[in-house]
Amino acid sequence: MRTVKIFDTTLRDGEQSPGCSMNLSEKIVMARQLEKLGVDIIEAGFAISSPMDFKSVQAIAQAAPECTIASLARCNKNDIDTAWEAVKDAKKPRIHVFIATSEVHMKYKLRMTPEQVLQTITDMVGYAKSKCQDIEFSAEDASRSDKEFLAQAFSNAIAAGANTINVPDTVGYSTPQEMSELINYLREHVTGIENVDISVHCHNDLGMGVANSLACIKAGASQVECTVNGIGERAGNASLEEIAMALRTRHDFYDADTNINTREIYKSSRLLSNITGVPIAPTKAIVGANAFAHEAGIHQHGMITNAQTYEIMNPDEIGIPHRALVLGKHSGKHALRERLESMGYEIPDDELEDIFTRFKKLADEKKTVTSSDLEALTLHRSRVIKSASGESSAPACQLVSHSITSGSGVPKISYVQIKRDGKLMDGVESGAGPLDAAFKVINRMLGVEARLEDFSIRAVTEGEDSIGEAVVKISSAASGEMYTGSGISTDIVEASLAAYIAGINKMFEEESGR
Repeated sequence: MRTVKIFDTTLRDGEQSPGCSMNLSEKIVMARQLEKLGVDIIEAGFAISSPMDFKSVQAIAQAAPECTIASLARCNKNDIDTAWEAVKDAKKPRIHVFIATSEVHMKYKLRMTPEQVLQTITDMVGYAKSKCQDIEFSAEDASRSDKEFLAQAFSNAIAAGANTINVPDTVGYSTPQEMSELINYLREHVTGIENVDISVHCHNDLGMGVANSLACIKAGASQVECTVNGIGERAGNASLEEIAMALRTRHDFYDADTNINTREIYKSSRLLSNITGVPIAPTKAIVGANAFAHEAGIHQHGMITNAQTYEIMNPDEIGIPHRALVLGKHSGKHALRERLESMGYEIPDDELEDIFTRFKKLADEKKTVTSSDLEALTLHRSRVIKSASGESSAPACQLVSHSITSGSGVPKISYVQIKRDGKLMDGVESGAGPLDAAFKVINRMLGVEARLEDFSIRAVTEGEDSIGEAVVKISSAASGEMYTGSGISTDIVEASLAAYIAGINKMFEEESGR
């Protein structure tokens, strides 16, 4: 059975999806989870695109030593030099160079002749190879390129030192049959292709990203580029969890598998959703809330008789925790740690202290604390991130307490107390509503000009005493950048304030360059 490499681009292509941006500490947390998930290559960013992207790639190169760490670069020396500087300290560095090969891209975007593109590929892949031993070359818009020209482009890249050639369906235009035929054509016409990995990168504009990727694997591709939850530009990328489980479930058809630890899939999916504030659709394959739900009577009867009647996968295999009611207000820290470990979470002592404090508060509000409650607390914990120098960073601002006055015909007033870098501060403000008033007083106390752009709240656990998750998107008047924050509580006002402060913390972190 072949092993297909998983090239995860959640932190590069995925992060380019509107609303999915992450700050440095969040990228490090996600990179470490991707390492636990078992991905082979992490594309950590596009180093030349911004100082923050460069810093992120450098940090991820040190944070996930078991994975190959790649940085994207256009086919020019400045991009390649910057990419190499960002990944050179990785245990397994890779430079991923690309240039467009379709007629429309060469003519209107690059303004280059086909001959100039071929020469650039030879020169720049060779230049990248002089820096780094592991080089991937991508022909942007490959699926709409002339096949003969595309084959020559890949032949040039391999001759210049490329270890992997990537065949992107950049705009999600192709179909499974066309992608399969393209891979077969390239295998027959690219000189030296038998000595390199054939990779594919399929977008989901027509809803065929995963289907196209699987068709390419069937045709002989040995690497697939994808993202957790399928996030990415426009309609997104091929979904990592769907590809991994399709190969695992249908060994008989694909005769291929991956190195993915499938029991880490659910945690990876939920972590990314928590970081970005983008919810997972209930009907999302593999990780959606309804993926293993059975409501129809005939389905339920079949499941009771034999689960295989309607389930082709075991939820345990994906790491979906059992929803047992296990803990209450008298449970101690050891019991909490044991339960979290049974759910697959290994929590450092300093972060466990934060979870335990909030667990005790939640246990006072609810009779029992479920596994889904614990999962929510764990995903929203205050993570302590250690940099390469050993320095720790934690959220600058934290909500301490709040009180509101609201009702029909009365002023809407909010009192908020927060702690910033260990210093307590409080204030009172009125507004159009209690949240408007609270956000105003937070801005005034912290001396920031943040504007609320979007706000949502939803239940993330079960029952009438469920935990609510608030997600806010704020913009900075100083930079114009958007930041996402999330918070949880059985009190939706508290969840909303925590989310707003989380967004401001991201603003502080990025604008201070930490």
